[in-house]
Amino acid sequence: MNALADFEISRKWPAQHPDRIQLYSLPTPNGIKVSAMLEETGLPYEPHLVNILTGDQMTPEYLSLNPNNKIPAIIDPDGPDGKPLPLWESGAILLYLAEKSGKLLPQDPAEKYQAIQWVMWQMGGFGPMTGQLGFFHKFAGREYEDRRPFERYRDEVKRLLGVLDRQLEGREFMMGDQYTIADITSWPWARNINGFYEAADVTGYRDFKNVVRWVETCLARPASEKALNIPPRPAS
Repeated sequence: MNALADFEISRKWPAQHPDRIQLYSLPTPNGIKVSAMLEETGLPYEPHLVNILTGDQMTPEYLSLNPNNKIPAIIDPDGPDGKPLPLWESGAILLYLAEKSGKLLPQDPAEKYQAIQWVMWQMGGFGPMTGQLGFFHKFAGREYEDRRPFERYRDEVKRLLGVLDRQLEGREFMMGDQYTIADITSWPWARNINGFYEAADVTGYRDFKNVVRWVETCLARPASEKALNIPPRPAS
């Protein structure tokens, strides 16, 4: 495909600015990651709301871009070699945008891969475990008589919060004094524990003082504040 209009998704979400990165998302933790990254880098982009509550992610147009039917996804009309690049999975998108912009990923090779390892940590553990905790604590899973699934995910989230808290000991951000994609990939999920999932008490979230301080620091960044509502949430 040589132009944005060639992508099937453009028929459902037409671009008003086809020269910009097209973001298909919703401000969930994974969606916020990419919105925050785009705001931090200053790369021009155009957001499109994918309303997962009404099944937008299951439409043929969206599935043509992301066969895994999850948000977020992007199309960069000016990808490698000047060709459009479709991309999904928030961690992959963060890495791509960091390399494209030259921002938020350390240039030192050792530090670069240490930052990437924390992105993998979130993608493989912190995010999925926190999401399962949310299901068993706040949503339909809380009605299950068997409490072992809830306890399993609660205890694992507590363990992971401890890992994160120790990493942040004596550091402003996860990699030290430099804000990176390691932070962007994890703070939206930590925020959800204390916020949307209402799981601060069951996880002892407030006892992880370094995490609490770090989330507040990350949230105070102008890009983070904007990303919390990009694309604007649908009216309830």
